[in-house]
Amino acid sequence: MRLDKLLERLEYGVVQGTAKTEVTTLVNDSRRVEPGSVFVCISGAVSDGHRFADDVVRKGAAALVVEKDVEVPEHVAVIRVADTRYALALMSAAYFGYPAEKLKVVGITGTKGKTTTTYMIKSILEGVGHKVGLIGTIEAVIGEKKIPAANTTPESYTIHSYFAEMVKAGCDSVVMEVSSQGLMLHRTAGIPFEIGIFTNLGKDHIGPNEHRDFEDYKRCKGLLFKQCRLGIANMDDQYFEDVFRDATCQIETFGFSEKADLRAENVRLVSRPGYLGVAYHVAGRMDFDVEIDIPGKFSVYNSLTAIAVCRHFQVPVEKIQEALKKATVKGRIEMIKVSDKFTLMIDYAHNAMSLESLLATLKEYHPKRLVCVFGCGGNRSRDRRYEMGEVSGRLADLTIITSDNPRYEEPQAIIDDIKVGIGRTDGKYVEICDRKEAIRYAIAHGQPGDVIVLAGKGHEDYQEIKGVKYPMDERVLIAEVLEELKAEKQE
Repeated sequence: MRLDKLLERLEYGVVQGTAKTEVTTLVNDSRRVEPGSVFVCISGAVSDGHRFADDVVRKGAAALVVEKDVEVPEHVAVIRVADTRYALALMSAAYFGYPAEKLKVVGITGTKGKTTTTYMIKSILEGVGHKVGLIGTIEAVIGEKKIPAANTTPESYTIHSYFAEMVKAGCDSVVMEVSSQGLMLHRTAGIPFEIGIFTNLGKDHIGPNEHRDFEDYKRCKGLLFKQCRLGIANMDDQYFEDVFRDATCQIETFGFSEKADLRAENVRLVSRPGYLGVAYHVAGRMDFDVEIDIPGKFSVYNSLTAIAVCRHFQVPVEKIQEALKKATVKGRIEMIKVSDKFTLMIDYAHNAMSLESLLATLKEYHPKRLVCVFGCGGNRSRDRRYEMGEVSGRLADLTIITSDNPRYEEPQAIIDDIKVGIGRTDGKYVEICDRKEAIRYAIAHGQPGDVIVLAGKGHEDYQEIKGVKYPMDERVLIAEVLEELKAEKQE
């Protein structure tokens, strides 16, 4: 493969050598360089690829793509671009033969709702015979193959390798979560999105390793709507107009607003023993009734989003109704049967906005008590801890503060920060640092009519402590607790 073929959609300058150099592989990780590779020097937050120039040349790299000066032997081609992350994205697309152009790509951005909505869309489209790939927070799905996710939106090279696999597997479309980080770091640059979706925006992901401020967060979300054909937006969100200010796509809207193109009317909560759901009427550009086995207003938004997308795939109404009735997502209001007397669920809510939305939703079902078990991640904004503590203290009847992913912080220090937030309310709480013991306490003290939420971990099956991810799946912990409680009862 010739280097200039990989560069064909980029503006670049040849610093030394020639763009007609033959290359074997495209690499941005110095450990994966082999003879003939073209190495793209990425300036990352932790390390700078330009520092490895000598190392990759010794390993046999034939060419380097740079945005800074490097000194390497004359036989190595050096190509200069304005932004190597952007270059990697467009070169990756070329390297894999532009697979995104053989798929209908649906991208979803927003603070919450992305994951559930991707699975809803996948479920509906597959119900009418489409073969749909998925890339998201939990996993990438390619046919029967499931690849656990490291990032919500992977590096551009990985995305295009997935697209290529999807095309090979016979997929005709893909639905993917598009994070603000992914947009900011050009991971999705050059992808021809058929449809881009905006769910909502909350003040999250602001910090030294994420976005410098909320304005930057908003701006990055809006980038998706400069590279899609159609933008579908939640017009009820207060930041809708800000996000779409510079949009270049056609725009459609959904929501509760009478001005929305697709709207929810006559929403009613559905509740029976062991079941929480919601039903409503779809009005505007479509006209039918729907019921979802996931509670709350945000489930209405998620399903409306899915309906708005599937309308453009000409999916029959009865197929939409059927698929939404069965839609469930691991770790997103995932009901776990533990008792005939009270309800227990697992949810990924791990910031103040998502926790408030979740708890406020569950309160609408009038549980005897709403019990919230949660912790906060280490090496993240301390404000998030105060805010989540305050939300749980205000909305839950009992908060059980525990550990999440402490990372390199002391779990007790994180718990103490959460207590500062709860202290601003009259909320009752207990603190149990060990997460399994916290779950045991919640189940052992469950009362008839309670709704218990284990928040923060969701689909995760590990706990990260001091740089090591230890196996920890809440479903396993619940099963172990039930066995232990049963054994204690029999003694």
